[in-house]
Amino acid sequence: MRVDGKPMACQLFTLRLSYSGKAVHRVFSTSGQEAFMQGHVDAFRILGGIPTRHIRYDNLKPAVSQVRFGRSRVESQRWVAFRSHYGFDAFYCRPGVEGAHEKGGVEHEGGRFRRSHLVPVPEVDTLAELNEKIEQIEMAEDVRHIDNRPTSVGFDFDYEAPLLAPLPFEEFDIGLTLTPKVDKTSRITVRQNKYSVPARFIGTNVRVSLRADEVWVFERNKLVVRHPRLAGRYGFRDLLDHYLEILRHKPGALEHSTGLAAARESGQFTDTHDAFWAAARESRGRSEGTRALIEVLLLHRRLPDAAVVAGMKAVLEAGSVSPDLVAIEARKAVAAAGGPPPVVIAPQAAVITVAAKPDTAEPAEPEPETAQVITLPQRRSAPPLDSRPEPSLAAYGQLLSIQPKGSA
Repeated sequence: MRVDGKPMACQLFTLRLSYSGKAVHRVFSTSGQEAFMQGHVDAFRILGGIPTRHIRYDNLKPAVSQVRFGRSRVESQRWVAFRSHYGFDAFYCRPGVEGAHEKGGVEHEGGRFRRSHLVPVPEVDTLAELNEKIEQIEMAEDVRHIDNRPTSVGFDFDYEAPLLAPLPFEEFDIGLTLTPKVDKTSRITVRQNKYSVPARFIGTNVRVSLRADEVWVFERNKLVVRHPRLAGRYGFRDLLDHYLEILRHKPGALEHSTGLAAARESGQFTDTHDAFWAAARESRGRSEGTRALIEVLLLHRRLPDAAVVAGMKAVLEAGSVSPDLVAIEARKAVAAAGGPPPVVIAPQAAVITVAAKPDTAEPAEPEPETAQVITLPQRRSAPPLDSRPEPSLAAYGQLLSIQPKGSA
């Protein structure tokens, strides 16, 4: 595959029903157990049920830990838990030539689908986009006839679908739980790839759920960040937002940071950000101008990206580079788009008392109300003085006259 313009070695998961021949395919960047389970979850969802008799498998490592005599197998604990959750049995084919005929249908289906729809090599931005296209292809293949059968795949599946067992109310958590330690660069290492996390976690262990296509990072039970899973080894994925608190104290490191390069590549750091940064450095100097940009980048955490960009454009048109004005204009943009109105706190005016003029003079025109007089609550009165007499210290004075035994 070519994903985001780069070649990537991928794995094809295939689950096929024996009677109708209806099959579900998924492409993953890994052949790990989490991808194996994710393929089952997607297949059961699309089929609308679970096979009631059994599902035939080759001796795959995600399912089988040890091959014994005959069909006896030692299964991994998570695979046993997964099968128990969905309520289906596994039928393991014999290894070698003896079991070659037992799984010919699914092997033929995998090769046919690859040759028919994955040649030439597809070019997509993400694997999720490719899997969405594959799902559309599978729906269109319901009219296909297998080996000159008089009925189509979809026609036979309409008879087979009511025989499937119902899906459970909750899906099985396929994520593999890990607890890596955050290094000094604010990154965690998962399967020899590095992913950034917020800088406040440096030096601590975080809970990670490794999934087929994503890496989820938690703070207790709260999901902090979701990274697309990287294929291969020694790759890294940085988010600029995770380093803003550090860059506020070291603004000179922003220009050549990997987080900024990733933000430019993804389109999150727009030309408007560059224009604001250039104007801020020209107006305030290199360091203070970069700090002004970082304050604007922090606004993305609580305001929509489009609103912050609109705020920067309005402030640049006004000839200013104030982050506070960007925040005000961004809130105005949110209000204009139907969001909550901006909260503007007006300064309180001073209350002036004017002495009354004599009765002979013309009455003065009433001054317009410019402020509201606020009455502060009265302070509590001081507690009453204690009128009790002071305690006598005579008994303590007697202790000074007592001499210890044995003293001269």
